[in-house]
Amino acid sequence: MQKKLKLWDAIMLVMGSMIGSGIFIVAADMMRNLGSGFWVIVVWIITGVMTVAAAISYGELSAMFPKAGGQYTYLKEIFGRKMGFLYGWGLFTVIQTGTIAAVAMAFGKFTAYLVPALNDAAPIFQSGEFKITWIQILAIATIILLTQLNTRGVESGKLLQNIFTGSKIIALLGLIATGFILVDISHLTDNFSFGYDAFSNLKKDISGNFLKEGWEPIGGMTLLGGIAAAMVGSVFSSVAWESVTFVSGEIENPKKNVVKSMIYGTTAVMILYIAVNYVYLNALDRDSIAFAENDRVAVAASHFIFGNAGTAIIAVLVMISTFGCNNGLILAGARVFQTMAKDGMFFRQAEQNNKNNVPANALWMQGIWASILCLSGQYGNLLDMISFVIVLFYMITVFGVIYLRIKQPNLERPYKTWLYPVTPIIYLLIGTGFCILLLIYKQQYTWPGFLMVLLGLPVYYLINMNKKTEK
Repeated sequence: MQKKLKLWDAIMLVMGSMIGSGIFIVAADMMRNLGSGFWVIVVWIITGVMTVAAAISYGELSAMFPKAGGQYTYLKEIFGRKMGFLYGWGLFTVIQTGTIAAVAMAFGKFTAYLVPALNDAAPIFQSGEFKITWIQILAIATIILLTQLNTRGVESGKLLQNIFTGSKIIALLGLIATGFILVDISHLTDNFSFGYDAFSNLKKDISGNFLKEGWEPIGGMTLLGGIAAAMVGSVFSSVAWESVTFVSGEIENPKKNVVKSMIYGTTAVMILYIAVNYVYLNALDRDSIAFAENDRVAVAASHFIFGNAGTAIIAVLVMISTFGCNNGLILAGARVFQTMAKDGMFFRQAEQNNKNNVPANALWMQGIWASILCLSGQYGNLLDMISFVIVLFYMITVFGVIYLRIKQPNLERPYKTWLYPVTPIIYLLIGTGFCILLLIYKQQYTWPGFLMVLLGLPVYYLINMNKKTEK
């Protein structure tokens, strides 16, 4: 592979893949679970520590295995082909493609703010609850467009990524600045006045809407359950930074630049996220955050800051953010499926590069499946399930750092995990607590995604059975 991505390009890929639609909407559900600005910020800090600790730990593996495929390659090299396949299977069926579909749909929904006809138009097709809308068609069109652009060469994808990531970072910095300068009545003190107290247990009306007068104090294990539930949103908003490891084979000096890009990129994004949440807490009171229309907290805050023009401003920001995010996800994900094909664990056609030296077939396979998920209408439900699975795979990979140190201490390590073994242990402890609390209090976020990954086992055995037959 040609080394066409520099350190700056890799950092832009990390940040661009992380910043999608989540930061603009998840604060509503987080507030409903915790009812206190203090605890919302605590959850973001915990998520930030987790994310940066994982990135630092991954750095050791990225320097040892500077190949395309990233996390898939790490898991395969450390724990064997089966573990690598299960990760790749989950990545193709829902983790990468489901995220692409959800981000594309967010692009479509916020475009509808600027073009109301998209919301008002009758469905193109409807049968019972299943329907195909123009917003879904727009989402698919963006996936096809970005896939096509990325088949023209890595430099086309790189240029697009740098432009859109730079634009949304500048826009977020502008939102943060104006969120404090232009707000006449600050709600920051009120949102932090609850201190260590948390509130939740909200009731719903017959239509399924949360009732504002339902706040009740929570504590002990119930509070821990609320923290875990709130972290589903913050974790989902903070994943995909590992996408840069998927394109290691195309990065200059990958033994150094991959780890630098992950650490610099994740740290910068988590600081931005915490600052944006301070803006929400400054501009809006607790109820305005928790019960924002369609959970669009950013729209409510922007309307408060900029007036009627705020809706259009935030719609454009989210459109830029989601478009750039999907470009990074599409660019990176296909490299994993190409690497799997080279290992005989994916469709053979995905192995081939086109005349522009990019895996065009893998790009189109990824794009077609993501488009089908857009049409299915189930991508949102799928995404609720994957935070648990993503953290599990993160934990297995981070544990791989410790495992290799014990089993093969003499392996060359161009970069060693900072503060080892404290850093990986911090991630493993927080991740274990997160997963256990979800298993106890929010099981709907756990077993469906886990079951989906396990469905890869019979596929793995079928592939190996066919290989033996061919031999």
